[in-house]
Amino acid sequence: MHFVNRPLGTALCSAVALCAALTSCSPQPEEKASGTKDTSHSCTPGGLATEVPGKLTVGTDRPAYAPWFADDKPSNGKGFESAVAYAVAKRLGYDRDAVVWQNVPFNSSFAPGAKKFDFDINQISISEERRKAVAFSSGYYDVRQAVVALKTSKAATAKSVADLKDVKLGAQVGTTSLDVINDLVKPTQRPAVYQRNDFAKSALKNGQVDAIVVDLPTAFYITGSEVPEAKVLGQFPNSSGKPEQFGLVLDKDSGITSCVTAAVDAIRKDGTLAALEKKWLSEAVDAPVLT
Repeated sequence: MHFVNRPLGTALCSAVALCAALTSCSPQPEEKASGTKDTSHSCTPGGLATEVPGKLTVGTDRPAYAPWFADDKPSNGKGFESAVAYAVAKRLGYDRDAVVWQNVPFNSSFAPGAKKFDFDINQISISEERRKAVAFSSGYYDVRQAVVALKTSKAATAKSVADLKDVKLGAQVGTTSLDVINDLVKPTQRPAVYQRNDFAKSALKNGQVDAIVVDLPTAFYITGSEVPEAKVLGQFPNSSGKPEQFGLVLDKDSGITSCVTAAVDAIRKDGTLAALEKKWLSEAVDAPVLT
């Protein structure tokens, strides 16, 4: 048997080359190999990988409507969604002065693309279609859609979904309220579509539409405070068997989605959500279900 003597340096270089080759062929961590955003994270209180270190950036639309917000000031902690945002922030380890509010138009919040907020709260219903572009927390409010009509309009006597087919209806663009009109009512007239709910309310008040569709708490607020000459005709039935829920919206690749979801689940479990709902949405009592 013959042995070939090689310098030690040559042998080491060969070993290093072999290791490098083996390493390049071995499986790499999925997120880094695919080039997607690294979503590893820690739920350390106050130490999340947020947009601004040490701060929690929360998005919502302007105007910020009651009863979800009060006085068009999301930062004052008044109104159901403002209070929920601060309750979630507290669970995540962020004091009130560490919460930064950002103006985000409703449709932009769940449109495809990177986000500049950590989460958005704006009566945004969780749906599989929207999940294609963004991530959601677990639901923080179970919602029903309702119809509001002027007491003098031809829609005022409606008691069923069928009774609404021949009336002029309106709703905000991109909302589940508009989906209810198109998918459940299926009116003979094309519904009026508005960029914001306040435009829809103005159209209702001016008689440009017979009725508008909004979520139930908003319906009671409109008739109680903004358009007293209107009334809540009723709420739509839940035809899917699964409740519609509002959820916090996050970037599709957000690394803190599970932390935010855990915070929402915690404030639901300890009764905080129920207490806030009772405080801010108490006027949204039972309304007749449109058959």
